[in-house]
Amino acid sequence: MDTEDTTSDLDGVDLTGMAARIGRTHLRQRLGLEDDHEVFVLRRPGAHFFYPENWYSVHGVIRACLRISGLYARAQRNARNIQVKRHRVAVANLPSAFEGFRILHLTDLHVDMESRNAHAISDCVRGLDYDLCVLTGDYRARTFGPIDRVLAGMATIRLQLKGPVYGVLGNHDTLRLVPGLEALGIRLLLNEAVVIERDGQLIHLAGVDDAHYYQVHNIDRASAEIPDEAFSILLSHTPEIYRLAAHAGFSLMLSGHTHGGQICLPGGIPVVWDARCPRAMASGPWRYGTLTGYTSVGAGTSVVNARLNCLPEVTLHELRRAPI
Repeated sequence: MDTEDTTSDLDGVDLTGMAARIGRTHLRQRLGLEDDHEVFVLRRPGAHFFYPENWYSVHGVIRACLRISGLYARAQRNARNIQVKRHRVAVANLPSAFEGFRILHLTDLHVDMESRNAHAISDCVRGLDYDLCVLTGDYRARTFGPIDRVLAGMATIRLQLKGPVYGVLGNHDTLRLVPGLEALGIRLLLNEAVVIERDGQLIHLAGVDDAHYYQVHNIDRASAEIPDEAFSILLSHTPEIYRLAAHAGFSLMLSGHTHGGQICLPGGIPVVWDARCPRAMASGPWRYGTLTGYTSVGAGTSVVNARLNCLPEVTLHELRRAPI
């Protein structure tokens, strides 16, 4: 498909009413940056733009290195060997009604990278027991182009998800995905918050738009109606805004983006994690001040469909009240 057809496909999505929901400035900035990005990547082949997922020479180099090492077939199999990680979250201000509340956390699905990956994710989540599902972005593999395959892959996975599902956008995603994802029953939080009720008690779930590339996150807006001292969860595609989240008073932050390095040294040590945060925050549980955080290594793959020393995951978080 040529560039003109691709642009036409994306521009055909109806975003009527989005300005009233997220604000005219947010809408214009997000779409403007997306268009700038596509022009930069697609129409300026000599331009410097360091997004390795868009540099096919980088893809070839990584594949060649894996083949030479004899690890390519294994790394490809690993991409579909999705683990269910179970993580207990102990927080002091959790309402008693939410003791044992379980959150299924999916991130970095990149469903159009390889159709077998989407089916592997569907198989992995089928039958899991949880109360709420959250998605922390990067539904597509490329950072530009058509979205039909992305929505088809997400529809496959959504069939296996039960109960309410909330999500945020990542740096690979376009705002034009929002109507299609929400039609599937995935409510996107675009610097917004919702209330989750259980037995008359409440927790607050907020989500911000991408803070890595587009930088259109607005924690102030997302947290505007969350009372002080209330238990609150922030969904952010990237852990990079951990300081802002901590000082805003969030109790728990769930993120992805890093893939845990995806192709790591023995012991799961990431060489590159593509986020402005400490290595300790690149995967798994972490803390910053009073903020508890978890960065999932994700269920999908980027750049090449391979994982080494870093198996993909879906995460089941179980909320518990910590002793005061």
